Amino acid sequence: MMSRFLANNHDELVERCKAKVALRPRRAATAEQLSNGVPLFLAQLQKTLEAEEGAGDAAESLRISGESGGGTLVVSEMGVSATAHGKQLLNLGFSVDQVVHDYGDLCQAITDLAFERDAPFSIDEFRTLNRCLDNAIASAVSAFSHQRDAMVARKQTAEVNERVGVLVHELRNSLSTASYAVAALEQGNLPISGSTGAVLKRSLAALNTLVNRSLAEVHTEADAIRERQTFPLTSFIAEARNDALLYAQASGCRFTTAAVDPALELTGDHARLLSALESLLQNAFKFSRPDTEVTLNSQAVGDKILISVHDHCGGLAPGYATTMFKPFSQRTVGDKSSLGLGLSIARASVEADGGTLTVQDVPAVGCVFTISLPRYN
Repeated sequence: MMSRFLANNHDELVERCKAKVALRPRRAATAEQLSNGVPLFLAQLQKTLEAEEGAGDAAESLRISGESGGGTLVVSEMGVSATAHGKQLLNLGFSVDQVVHDYGDLCQAITDLAFERDAPFSIDEFRTLNRCLDNAIASAVSAFSHQRDAMVARKQTAEVNERVGVLVHELRNSLSTASYAVAALEQGNLPISGSTGAVLKRSLAALNTLVNRSLAEVHTEADAIRERQTFPLTSFIAEARNDALLYAQASGCRFTTAAVDPALELTGDHARLLSALESLLQNAFKFSRPDTEVTLNSQAVGDKILISVHDHCGGLAPGYATTMFKPFSQRTVGDKSSLGLGLSIARASVEADGGTLTVQDVPAVGCVFTISLPRYN
């Protein structure tokens, strides 16, 4: 009888399955992974066969392994374990065909060993074996597919959330700068043609660019084309300085800018790099203590141009320097005033033009964020 054959050859069948599995690329069967696979299936198959022998307890047989065709809504023991097996294979990075092959290997191992031992099986026993394999494969594949779909859906949702978050962050930065500029114009009765008016015009232009780029992405599902250009470092720093003066006025911090070598030039996406630097400056004023100072420096070192922002935030919490550039990472616990995307976007923007963005913690004082870009001349 097949049930006795399985009981007597349990360990050898498991080893034969392991050997077959090992022959397939990227498929090493571990003891942990097999705990919901071959050994458990063998035990359930044996129990199913025993239930059908003697008194022929069909109800117990179906409870263990399910009916043929899987038409019942009642969950069987075999279905539960096969479901766990399918989920486990997905978590280990395997494909759906490897799920099917796992059970096919077992069927082949049983057939080969039975032929070698000249073990006679009845037609009904083979039918039970095929039914059990069919139900186990169906449950494992279904679980594998459902879990994979759920993982893909979660990934897509996360990507959409991050893209929306990036857009909202950039829109808010430009809108915030425009609002500061309007307030300064009103309070100081300043001419729109001056430097503060230029900040307002540039912020409105940035808002327009963001909206147009978003519309293009909706229609083409691609980023808008960005043009690289060469521009002097002096004008670049001057633009950032004008914006920063508004942040300084709103935060109550002092702001200083070191002299810039007029011979230095950069090559890249001007708007994207300026947005990255402005984000660092906003971040610096947001976290610096009142009546302290934020400094913007720039210099050439070899074939690189270094632009650094020094703040007085009091220093970073232990380990935070390694995570602060990750999306949705707030600097302080309970900080709900931002999406935690500013530093992530700034680093991505700098890296898109071949540069790097790093942070140095100055304990009990503050941070130094440094943009390193290739020097044009």
